[in-house]
Amino acid sequence: MAKQALWLRCEKKQFERRTAITPTTAKKLIDAGFEIFVERDSQRIFKDEEYEAVGCKLVEHNSWPNAPKDIPIIGLKELPESDEPLPHTHIQFAHCYKQQAGWSKVLARFHRGGGTLYDLEFLTDEQGRRVAAFGYHAGFAGSAAGALALAAERRGVTLGQLEPYENETAMVESVKKELGGSGKGLKVLVIGALGRCGRGAVDLFRKIGVEEDDILKWDMAETAKGGPFQEILDVDIFINCIYLSSPIPPFLTKEQIASAGKDRRLRVVVDVSCDTTNPHNPLPVYSINTTFSKPTVPVEVGEGNPPLSVVSIDHLPTLLPREASEQFSEALLPSLLELPNRKTARVWVEAENLFRQKLAEAVKAEGL
Repeated sequence: MAKQALWLRCEKKQFERRTAITPTTAKKLIDAGFEIFVERDSQRIFKDEEYEAVGCKLVEHNSWPNAPKDIPIIGLKELPESDEPLPHTHIQFAHCYKQQAGWSKVLARFHRGGGTLYDLEFLTDEQGRRVAAFGYHAGFAGSAAGALALAAERRGVTLGQLEPYENETAMVESVKKELGGSGKGLKVLVIGALGRCGRGAVDLFRKIGVEEDDILKWDMAETAKGGPFQEILDVDIFINCIYLSSPIPPFLTKEQIASAGKDRRLRVVVDVSCDTTNPHNPLPVYSINTTFSKPTVPVEVGEGNPPLSVVSIDHLPTLLPREASEQFSEALLPSLLELPNRKTARVWVEAENLFRQKLAEAVKAEGL
């Protein structure tokens, strides 16, 4: 029986240093009989030599369009915009199943090329939960970005460009240093604290020295009464980690902020959930996603009132590319091991069925 081949492509998104397959996972796949091709990539957190050392075959940077059509291409982030047909099988986050901007054009490329998309967001277990997610490190990095934004505000400056850290320890030490040695004295609130994302957010605050009683951990029980919530205004940093599945009252409003005037303690909001363009965004105090190069956006607070900024970066885990990649890749491994049987293995069959459904919707929308 021929070996199952898999082609790890490079990431083209700026600052994206994560990967779907780490050298550790690659070795386990090779030991299970896979053949792994890895595109050379100086941006990836793992060096090319690390892959070569475990038996991967290195290929040229961004050469996947010329790969044999029967080899699945795996990556993380969406492909650069293009009209080129896609004849391969792609495994990635495509962000095109919820009618996001340009969704039908993305899927039309698969229609024209005859390729297949397995969206990583929709690889799910028997209970409908994602088999692999970056939630924990999104929350962890989000809290770090929030603390860094607060430290910058205290110095009277705007937070500058964020760079990925080599590991969690480096991130924690950097944040503590920017805060003057410790996060002690900070008061923070995390909504969605029981989820993966919320647990990561809480853990970062603990590691930088915020006292346990000063970390308010809210979840569905605490928000059941419906917002807006005065308690958000009474902390230094607020982290939103909820998964928005239906309309809810806003957590925070511009009217609230204006009413608080000079007495407002809140200085930084981190919207890890990034439902920025969702009409039911529970944080209708800002309207644009921020970036690693410009991590914050100011909120209109009224003349003479203390400043307030929002961090709304939609790929926060890339601040911790090594740990985030290892955790995600390890969680994805059991599903990847079933790839040779993807025509019968439930996780892949259900993902392909969803793709076919969305593809039909896109074909109709595009008039193809």
